[in-house]
Amino acid sequence: AAMYSGAAAGPPRRDFISVTLGPEDAIGVGGYNNSKARRRRSCWRGRATRGAKWKQLSRLQRSVILFLFAFLAVCGVISYTSMGEAWKSITNKSLDDQRTEQEIPRLKLANPAVLPAPQKADDNHGDYPELSLQKPPKLPHVHRGPSNLQIKAPQRDTRLKTRHDTMRAVDALVKVDKVEKTEKSIISWRGAVIEPDQSTEPPVSSKITEPEKPSSVEAEDQKEPVPINERQLAVIEAFRHAWKGYKDFAWGHDELKPLSKSYSEWFGLGLTLIDALDTMWILGLKEEFEEARKWVANDLVFDKNVDVNLFESTIRILGGLLSTYHLSRDSLFLEKAKDIGNRLMPAFKTPSKIPYSDVNIGRGTAHPPRWTSDSTVAEVTSIQLEFRELSRLTGDDKFQKAVDEVMKHVHTLSGKNDGLVPMFINTNSGQFTHLGVYTLGARADSYYEYLLKQWIQGGKKENELLEDYMRAIEGVKKHLLQRSEPKKLTFVGELAHGHFSAKMDHLVCFLPGTLALGAHNGLAADHMKLAETLIETCYQMYAQVETGLSPEIVHFNLHAQKGHKDVEIKPADRHNLLRPETVESLFYMYRFTGDKKYQDWGWEILQNFNRYTRVPTGGYTSINNVQNPSNPEPRDKMESFFLGETLKYMFLLFSDDIDLINLDKYIFNTEAHPLPIWVPA
Repeated sequence: AAMYSGAAAGPPRRDFISVTLGPEDAIGVGGYNNSKARRRRSCWRGRATRGAKWKQLSRLQRSVILFLFAFLAVCGVISYTSMGEAWKSITNKSLDDQRTEQEIPRLKLANPAVLPAPQKADDNHGDYPELSLQKPPKLPHVHRGPSNLQIKAPQRDTRLKTRHDTMRAVDALVKVDKVEKTEKSIISWRGAVIEPDQSTEPPVSSKITEPEKPSSVEAEDQKEPVPINERQLAVIEAFRHAWKGYKDFAWGHDELKPLSKSYSEWFGLGLTLIDALDTMWILGLKEEFEEARKWVANDLVFDKNVDVNLFESTIRILGGLLSTYHLSRDSLFLEKAKDIGNRLMPAFKTPSKIPYSDVNIGRGTAHPPRWTSDSTVAEVTSIQLEFRELSRLTGDDKFQKAVDEVMKHVHTLSGKNDGLVPMFINTNSGQFTHLGVYTLGARADSYYEYLLKQWIQGGKKENELLEDYMRAIEGVKKHLLQRSEPKKLTFVGELAHGHFSAKMDHLVCFLPGTLALGAHNGLAADHMKLAETLIETCYQMYAQVETGLSPEIVHFNLHAQKGHKDVEIKPADRHNLLRPETVESLFYMYRFTGDKKYQDWGWEILQNFNRYTRVPTGGYTSINNVQNPSNPEPRDKMESFFLGETLKYMFLLFSDDIDLINLDKYIFNTEAHPLPIWVPA
C-alpha cells in the first residue's frame, strides 16, 4: 500500500488505505480456508506483533473473549444449581411415590414401644383343624402403636419400610377369610402407653391424686417389635364378622339379634358400638373405628327421657368413652364422657350416699328398683375406677368424692364375714341387707376386683382398699374354697347362713386373673398359686362340656361317683352368654407366666364359639344348651360385652407383645376398658 500527499496550496489532503485481496481470499472463491495462516491473516492488527496467538489479539478482543468466558461460567453454575434442585425433587418424589405404593390405603401406623415377649413352650397351631388358617408367611417385625398418648406421624427412618412391608404381608394374610372375603387391610394399630400427657390435659384439683410424669420410653422404642400372629388374625376375622351383623341389622342400637336380623334396646344408647370402640382401636380396625366415631359425633345424644342402670352405663358407656379418649386422644370422647358422667350424678342423692340403681339421664332423677330400696353391693362399689378417672381428667372432684365416700362407708360396715360382703345394701340406711349369704358370683363379684384395681390405679397409696382386699381373699380361702371329685379341682363355692354350696358362677372366673394381677403387684406369692389352680378349674368348666363351652353356672361334685365328672349342670343353668371372664383370666395368666397352655386353652374356646355360636349372616349368638352340640338352641342375642370384652381379651391373650396394653401402665375396668394407672409402677 502507498500514501500520497498534495502541495500545501492545493486542495485538502486525502489519505487512502489500499488493501489488495488475492484470489484465495475472495469470498466464495476457492472455498473456505480454516488454516492457522488464514485465521491469522484475517485478524485486524492495530499494531504489528509477533509471537503467541493470544498476543495477536487486541485488548478489546481479549476483553470481549474473557467476558464471554466469565459469563458462560456464571450461567453454567446457575444452570447446574437449578437443574440439581429439580432433579433432587424429582428423585425424592419418585422415592415417596414408591413408598406410598407400599402403604395400605387409609391406614397409618403409630410409633411403637415394644418389649420382649415371655418365652416358654412352643405354640401348637396344629390341633385345631376346624378353624384353620393358611400358614402365614414370615412377617417382618412391626412396631405397633405410639409410645405415649399423642398420636404422631411415623418418622421417616429405617423402620418405615419395615412397617409398610408388614402391612402388605398382613393384608395378604387376611385374604384367607373364607366367610367375609374381605379386602380390608389389617394391622395391629394400638394406642400404647396410657400415661397422660400433662400438657394436653386440663389442670386437676389439688384434692385429686395427680399422676406422675411418665418416664422416658426412648429405650422401649429400640426393643424388638412383635408381629401379629395367626391366632390374632382369627380374632380380627371374628370381630369383623360380629361387626358386620351389628352394622347391617342393628346399627346405632344397643344389641344385635343376629338370627332375626334385628336389634334389641336396653337404654337406646348404642351400647354395642360404644363397648367396641377401644377394641377396634386395639385390633387395628381403623375404618370401622372411624365409622363408629362419626355415629358418636352425630347421633349419640344423652339428653333423652330414659332410665339407665348406673352400674351398667358407667362400666360400658363412661368406661368405654374414657378408654377410647386415652387411646385416641380425641377430645370428642372426653366431652361425651363428661356429659354422661354429669347425668349419672343424681344417683348419689340418697340419705346414705349409697347410690340408687337407676337414673333418668334426661330428667336428672334417680330411684331404686321398683321392688326394693336396695342396691347390689357389686354395682355401687364397681363404678369407682371410671368416676375417679373422670375427676382426674376434668379437674372436678365431685365425681371422685361421690364414689370414694361409698368405699369409705362400706369399709366401716358390719355384717362382713372375714372380709366377705353380703350381696345387697340399702340406699336409705346404708346398711347391708340379706345378711349371711356370701358369694363371688353375681351381685358381689366386682366389689373384690375393684378393691385391688383402685389400689393399683391410685399408685398403691390407699391402704384401706388393700386391707379390705387382702382380708377378703383370706375369707375366700377360709370359707369358699373346696375341691371336686374325681379330678380334685379347686373351686369357689357359696356360703348361705353357714351352709356351703358347691355352686360356682362363670362370673367367678374373673378371680384367677385378679389374683395374678395382685401377685404381679407385689402381693403374697400364694395368690399366684391359687390363681393357677382356679384357672385350671375354669378351663375344665369348658373342657368337660359337650360343646366345649361353659354354662352360666356349674355345680361341682364333692364326692366321687362312678361315671360322673367334676362338673354337673342343671337345666336352668346350661346357657352360655358369650361371657369373657375365663378368657380374661387366661390373658392375665399368660401375660405373667408366659405359659403357652393358656393361649392353647383360649384358642379352643374361640374355635368352639365359631362352631356353635356363629351366625352365617353376621354376628354371634348366645345359646341355651351347651350340652347339645347338634342343637345348642341359639337365643338370638349378641351381648355387647362379646365385642367389648371377650374378643378383646382373646386378641391380647394371643399377643406376645407385653406392651400391647402394658399392665404396669393400664388397669382394666370390669368391662375390659383400659384406664391409666396414675403413678407408674
